[in-house]
Amino acid sequence: MQKKNLFLFVCAALLAMQASAEEVSIKITKKYLNLPVAHQIQRSVMTFKVDGKQERMFNIRLASGLADYWVFCDVSSFKDKTITISYKGDNSGLKSIYQADEIAGQENLYKETNRPQLHFTPKRGWHNDPNGLIYYEGEYHLFYQHNPYERDWENMHWGHAISKDLIHWEEIQEALYPDEHGTMFSGSAVIDYNNTAGFNKGKTPAMVAIYTADNPDRQIQCIAYSLDKGRTWTKYDGNPVIDSKEKWNSKDTRDPKVFWYEPNKEWVMALNERDGHSIYTSANLKEWKYESHITGFWECPELFELPVDGDMNNKKWVMYGASGTYMIGTFDGKKFTPESGKYYYTTGSIYAAQTFTNIPESDGRRIQIGWGRISHPGMPFNSQMLLPTTLTLKTTKDGIRLFNNPVKEVDKLQTLLFQKQTIQVKEANELLHSYSNSDCLRVQFTIKLSHATDAGFNLYGQQLLRYDMNNNLVNGVFYSPEDMTSMEITADIIVDKTSIEVFIDNGTYSYSMERRADAGNREGYHFWGNNIEIKDLKVYSMISIWNK
Repeated sequence: MQKKNLFLFVCAALLAMQASAEEVSIKITKKYLNLPVAHQIQRSVMTFKVDGKQERMFNIRLASGLADYWVFCDVSSFKDKTITISYKGDNSGLKSIYQADEIAGQENLYKETNRPQLHFTPKRGWHNDPNGLIYYEGEYHLFYQHNPYERDWENMHWGHAISKDLIHWEEIQEALYPDEHGTMFSGSAVIDYNNTAGFNKGKTPAMVAIYTADNPDRQIQCIAYSLDKGRTWTKYDGNPVIDSKEKWNSKDTRDPKVFWYEPNKEWVMALNERDGHSIYTSANLKEWKYESHITGFWECPELFELPVDGDMNNKKWVMYGASGTYMIGTFDGKKFTPESGKYYYTTGSIYAAQTFTNIPESDGRRIQIGWGRISHPGMPFNSQMLLPTTLTLKTTKDGIRLFNNPVKEVDKLQTLLFQKQTIQVKEANELLHSYSNSDCLRVQFTIKLSHATDAGFNLYGQQLLRYDMNNNLVNGVFYSPEDMTSMEITADIIVDKTSIEVFIDNGTYSYSMERRADAGNREGYHFWGNNIEIKDLKVYSMISIWNK
């Protein structure tokens, strides 16, 4: 009998040891849980349970030994509760997880070797498409596709950052987490002032997010709402609000962009489906009616109205997709009818750009932020947002076209170093040479060609601008200036640690690229071209957006 009892005791002890090895329990007294990541480890599922209920589930490469870097999870909402953490892979790394009021690496945050200093990046993890861009009560909200647990794509959440000036951003807690419907793909946000969805509380209007949930079988459209300026979110019990897989016989139905259409007193949704953008309408954000479809776009639809040449009595509608090619036309609340296009206004690293909703009429700008597909080797984060820009419609020799320029708030970051009304190439290069290793610089100029039909501006051998007037090319892309016989081209170039954005001829055309110097080149900033002249040269230093 004693032997049997001893055997049972040993078995129970072994089971208890096994259980403790497979999971850990932590009573939350701090803001963050810090988790080690190693890329030689295969991804596996980690689960957080509180009071027996699953609260978080995600894939992570949990380091069993030395970590490549650390990521974090904001657990402040679970304060004084016990989180039980389990991991289906090699769970020896569970013992390394710890809680703190600072993230691991906080002392070096925003000072890392390849951290952009002018562009938003999250503290940790991969991020891509901007989502839910909205202005509300003095704050610009930037939601974005985010994998908080690795520098590569996976685990799509909605990350969240706020700003009072479009330039300085504060990253706050994740807004939307994966759930039973899938991971959180792109979408938009609105303020439901009229309480059409019934989510408002007293005089507080709901901020409503409309997003795609992605799972292996289908993509569906869902909604969630916030009553505290986007800090916490409640998902609608009746989700999904649109499930159109059978209609289109395609999984590809995503990225809802929603806005209030005042003439019809209803909500309009532009939704990318299979081969283009569909239009849906709704009275309450919950029940949607299919209206029309237009082919030729892929992902991340936009649809908005702009005045032409600033004339509020002459407006046109603009539709574009993730690539940035656009059409100009009319919209009657049910159907977009193109009148011209398709055209491009920007190229390069930009993708999936979105514009802000709810901008005050007193401001009146159509402000856009795009995802910059630029890598950051060796960093615990990846990718970046491009600078916010203002979109306008202007009449050109080719018709009405979309223009794109940095928002005026960018000017707050700059200090003039020097300017020259006219200057020869040799002198310009000598003046610029000492700034060639600057992390951040803004350079504006006009190049006047003479004997040459090919001229440009380099940084350590990388072509920031090459204007081939003979073939009408700017950095290899067709470009026809307003004055077709003009011998001049104007550029506004903003250089950050890892990226470069270029705006040509006051926003007629723009492009962005990774900053990638030729390792063998020693020229630094360098104008080139046969007998060219530099006009209106202005050079600015740029202060970091993380410098408080």
